Amino acid sequence: MFRGANKVTLDAKGRMAVPTKYRARIDELSSGQLVVTVDRDYCLLVYPTPEWEDIERRLIRLPSLNRQARRLQRLMVGYAAELELDGHGRILLPKELREFASLDRQAILIGQGNRFELWDELRWNQRRDEWLSEEAADADGLPGELETLSF
Repeated sequence: MFRGANKVTLDAKGRMAVPTKYRARIDELSSGQLVVTVDRDYCLLVYPTPEWEDIERRLIRLPSLNRQARRLQRLMVGYAAELELDGHGRILLPKELREFASLDRQAILIGQGNRFELWDELRWNQRRDEWLSEEAADADGLPGELETLSF
C-alpha cells in the first residue's frame, strides 16, 4: 500500500525522484516498472505496471458506444506511458503529461493505496482547501456507505 503525502521536485529534464520509502515496494511489485496516465482532476496517476494492467483491462472492456466510457478510455489509456525507475530511483515524466498536469518544479506525490497521484504543489493546495471547505459546508453529511466507518 502506498500512503502519505510527499513533496517532490522535478528537475529541468522532467525527472522526479521517487521517495526512498516506496522504491523497495515498487521493485517488489513491478521490478521498477510503472505506468503514468492522466486524471480528470488534472493530476497524474502513477501505477506499478501490474496494477495498471488490471485497470487497463477493465477500461478496455467498457462499452465503446457509451460516450463517457469512451472519453475515459481515450484519456486514461491514450495517455498511458510506461516508465522505469532508473539507478537513482527517478522516473522521467513525458513532457505531454507534465504539461497536462501543469507540473513544473514543485509537486506533491499522494499515496492512494495501489497507486500515487502526482499534483502540481500549488494546484494540490488549492484543491485540497476547496475540498475541505466543501465538506464543511455540506449539510448532507456522508453517504450511507461511509456512515459506519470510524477513524
